[in-house]
Amino acid sequence: MRVIVDSLELALAVPDSSGKSNSSGLATIAAIATPLGRGGVGVIRLSGARAYDIACVLTGKSAFTPRMASFCRFYQADGTVIDEGLVLYFKGPHSFTGEDVLELQGHGGMILQNQLLARVFELGAKQASAGEFSYRAFDNDKLDLVQAEAIADAIDATSAAAASSAIRSLSGEFSQKINQLLEQLIHLRLHVEAAIDFPDEEDVDFLSDGVIQNKLEQTQDKIQQVLATAKQGQLLRDGIHVVLAGRPNAGKSSLLNRLAGQERAIVTDVAGTTRDTLQETVVLNGLTLHLTDTAGLRDTEDTVERIGIERARTAITQADMLLMVYDVTRDLEEESTPLQLAEQLFGELPEAKRLLIIANKSDLLSDTNSEKTISVSQNEVKDRGYEQVNVSCETGAGIDTLVEVLCAKVGFHPPENSLIARTRHLDALRRTADYLAEAHEQLTVFQAGELVAESLRQAQYSLGEITGEFSADDLLGKIFGSFCIGK
Repeated sequence: MRVIVDSLELALAVPDSSGKSNSSGLATIAAIATPLGRGGVGVIRLSGARAYDIACVLTGKSAFTPRMASFCRFYQADGTVIDEGLVLYFKGPHSFTGEDVLELQGHGGMILQNQLLARVFELGAKQASAGEFSYRAFDNDKLDLVQAEAIADAIDATSAAAASSAIRSLSGEFSQKINQLLEQLIHLRLHVEAAIDFPDEEDVDFLSDGVIQNKLEQTQDKIQQVLATAKQGQLLRDGIHVVLAGRPNAGKSSLLNRLAGQERAIVTDVAGTTRDTLQETVVLNGLTLHLTDTAGLRDTEDTVERIGIERARTAITQADMLLMVYDVTRDLEEESTPLQLAEQLFGELPEAKRLLIIANKSDLLSDTNSEKTISVSQNEVKDRGYEQVNVSCETGAGIDTLVEVLCAKVGFHPPENSLIARTRHLDALRRTADYLAEAHEQLTVFQAGELVAESLRQAQYSLGEITGEFSADDLLGKIFGSFCIGK
C-alpha cells in the first residue's frame, strides 16, 4: 500500500521487490468486462489466487499455458454446457493486476454471459466492485494513479485527441514528468537538510552561495511548464460547459443546431418555443463543448415558460462560458449597447473571461447605418475587455470565427503531444507551485533553512499525490469508484 512519507530518508528508500501488499489473501474477483448486450464476443475477467483453479473446474481442463489461448467448453455443475470459447491465462505477477488473471471469452449476450458469471461465482469468485481490477494493479505497482486514471479517460474520451492523450498518459509519459520533478525536489531537500545539519561546514554553505536558489528556480520553471500542459490536458478530457442565453428568438437554438451540425433544437418564429434546457455535446477544433440551449429570458405570465426561464438562469450560473446571443436587427434599443443588454438579461455584467457576445442575423444588415451601428457596438465591447463575434446562423457566416475565438478565450491550444489531466492534477500542481514560492521567499528573504525545508517537504507531498505516491484512502475510493465494473 502507498503511505505518506514524512522523512527524507523514507522518501529516498526503494520499495522491495515483493510489492506493497500481499494480495494472496484477497478474494478472487470476477466481472463481465464487455458491455452487456448482443455481440459476437463477451469477456469475463477473473483475478486472484483461485482464478486458475476456478478455470480448471469450469472447463474440465487440468492445465493452461500462460499467454496461450485455449479453446474450451464451459460447464455447469451437472455437466451441461453453458457456452464455448477461449480461455487466456496470465500468470502473476506478469499480468494486468499482478495476480493470476484469466479471461473467459464466450459469445456475447446477456443470458450466456450472466449464466457463465453465475457459475464462476458458484466456484468461489466474488463480484468485482467498480475499478477493483485497476485498483489491484495500482496496489501491486503495475501502474501508478495517473496511469490508472488514464484507463478510464481513454474509455470515456469524446475526441480522437483526448483518446490519444489518455493513451500517452497510460504509457507513463505524464508520470515520468512528475517523477522527474519529484527527483529534483528530493535533491533540493538533500541540499537544504545538509545546510541545516552541518551549519559550520564551509563546503556545505548552500543557503548563501546561490546553488539552492538556482536549482529551486529551475524547478519552479519546470512546474509551470507541466502546469501549462496539464491545463490543456484537462480541457481535452473535460471540455467546457457552454450556455447559450439571450432574449426569445435571438437565434440560440439555431446556433446550437449550427454548432451541432444537425437539427437538435426546434426553431420557429414563435417567441418562447424553447421551454426547457437542451444539452448537446460536440467536438470542434479538438475541443469538447457541452452545449446547453436555454429558454429566452423575458418577463412572462406563462407558467411553463417561467419554469424554463428559471432553469435557464440556473444553467447560466453554472456555465464555464456564456454565449449571449442577440438579434442585431431588433434586440438593441436606441442608445443601448450589447453590454447594457447583458446587464439587463443577467442582472449584472458577467466577467469578461466567461462571456462571449454573439451578434446574430448579421446577414440581414443591408443598410449602411445598421452596419455602422454594429461596428460602434463592437468597438465599445472591445474597449471594455469583452469580445463580440458577428454571425449568421442562417448562412453559417462567422461560425468558424466563433469557434476559434471560443477556443482562444478558454486558452485551448493543445500541443501535438498533449497529456490528459484532471482537476485534481491541476490542484496538486498549483499547490506545489505555491509551496515552492514559499520556499523561494524563505530562502532569498529570510535565509530560514528550516522553513525552506518544510515548504519543500509540503511541495513534495503535493506533487506525490498525482501519481499516488502519497494518497488518502478516501481519494482512492473516489477515483476507482468511478471506473467501469470489470475494469
